[in-house]
Amino acid sequence: MSDSRAHGLSEDGLDASAPPIEVRDLYSAFGTSVVHDGLNLTVRKGEVMGVVGGSGSGKSVLLNTIIGLKEPEGGSVKIFGQDIQHASRRKWSAIERRWGVLFQQGALFSSLTVRENVAAPLHEHTDLTRAEINDLADLKIALAGLPPRAGALKPSELSGGMRKRASLARALAFDPELLFLDEPTAGLDPIGAAAFDELIADLTNSLGLTVFMITHDLDSLYTITDRVAVIADKKVVAVDPVEVLEQSDHPWIQEYFLGPRGRAAQAASHKGRQRN
Repeated sequence: MSDSRAHGLSEDGLDASAPPIEVRDLYSAFGTSVVHDGLNLTVRKGEVMGVVGGSGSGKSVLLNTIIGLKEPEGGSVKIFGQDIQHASRRKWSAIERRWGVLFQQGALFSSLTVRENVAAPLHEHTDLTRAEINDLADLKIALAGLPPRAGALKPSELSGGMRKRASLARALAFDPELLFLDEPTAGLDPIGAAAFDELIADLTNSLGLTVFMITHDLDSLYTITDRVAVIADKKVVAVDPVEVLEQSDHPWIQEYFLGPRGRAAQAASHKGRQRN
């Protein structure tokens, strides 16, 4: 057994036993405007974690901090046990290869086809041949639930739902263990949103993914999350399954989960479980 295996480390030197995401005492600010003050959150391996909060609560700031797009003013963020602020270039590269990100607007290159978008990170970070990369890109496109013909299309030629799936295919390019989703069902009609939720649930189960999902979609929270983290008062005020959050006495949680939309999502979820 290698020394790294003996100490619980994976081949890339990251801690295989550590939580995929561990945020401690996070302090985030823009000038004098404080967004997070003492925020703590741990995401367990294999779970789908939903993240909710009111407008301006800092959900996107938290995501951007976790993936290294924003440097925190205080506290720490660990990915697979590695503090990202102190990661070497080699460790940072290893971390990035183990996650995928689906941004809210998709962030696809408009001048490239879907296949070229999915293949782009593989060309940049691997030594695979063009033929091998194209085969992998086609596989990811299929995994995302797109028909083969979609690979030759530009993003502008896709429907909103297909663009989401194309962005998901690119996020899956490196067979990630950790998947970040930023409002994945935003802009989709109810049927398209439900289909996307089902796709994420299927991929999570079949690929063993850990999912960090920012969403306002109550149906998604009830359908596919294991736990939901609620950001309010500049920190995470609760992390529980939705059924537990329904019993919370926190004013924002009560309004969110027990308001008309929350009750409708709860009723739909209960009907779905009864049918199954």
